Order: sequence, then structure tokens, then C-alpha cells
Amino acid sequence: MSGFLRSLLLVCASALASVGCGPGNGPSAADSTAKPAPALHAAADLPAEVLATLALIRSGGPFPYRKDGSVFRNRERLLPQRARDYYREYTVPTPGARDRGARRIVTGGRPPEIYYYTADHYRSFRRIEARP
Repeated sequence: MSGFLRSLLLVCASALASVGCGPGNGPSAADSTAKPAPALHAAADLPAEVLATLALIRSGGPFPYRKDGSVFRNRERLLPQRARDYYREYTVPTPGARDRGARRIVTGGRPPEIYYYTADHYRSFRRIEARP
């Protein structure tokens, strides 16, 4: 194997391991309903409104929308299954929208330990690295 291919394989393996795709981290064969966690993205790569909403979440508000902080039930089952009150949703403002728009951040845990972003009202999610 050439040095380039070996290096490429090591980089790919390292990237997969860093997002929890190593042995023992995926869904078990016995749990056919388990969904893989969405890929991890840096929050800085997302719209500026995402960063502002993350700052509000970290500070505990105040939030501009009444439903911010309410339980997200994961009816779409695109996120890993957790207890009913594990996920919370927050609106990410959409410039020019007259309503809440489609963009949301969904957090898991209290205090939040994991963050997801959806730009299409829960049809897809991106896991985001929300560093303080």
C-alpha cells in the first residue's frame, strides 16, 4: 500500500472514531430501530443566527419565542431514542420570515450535552459542536 493511501486511511479512520463510529459505538443488531447519530458539524460553519441562539441557550434565555425550551418529542425518530423529556427545541430566527420559520436547534439533556440543528423543520438534522 502506498504511503498516500495509508495516510488517507488513517485520516478517515481517525475522523470516524472522533464522531463515535468505532467498534461498539453503533446500533446493536438487536436494536433495529436505532438511528445513527447525525454527522458532527462545527457551529461556526452554520448561519450566524445559530450562534446567537446557542448563546441564548447557554445563558438560559430570555428566549424570543414562547415555544423555545419546550419538549421536542422526536416523533420523526431521526434522533437517537431517549426519555420523553430528554430533547428540547429552540427557534433559530430566519431573516425575512413572518413566523418562527423552519430552523431549530434541538438539545439533549439538562443541562444540554448534545446539540442538533435542522434547517428544514425536522426533516433532517446535523449534530453541532457547541463549544462555549
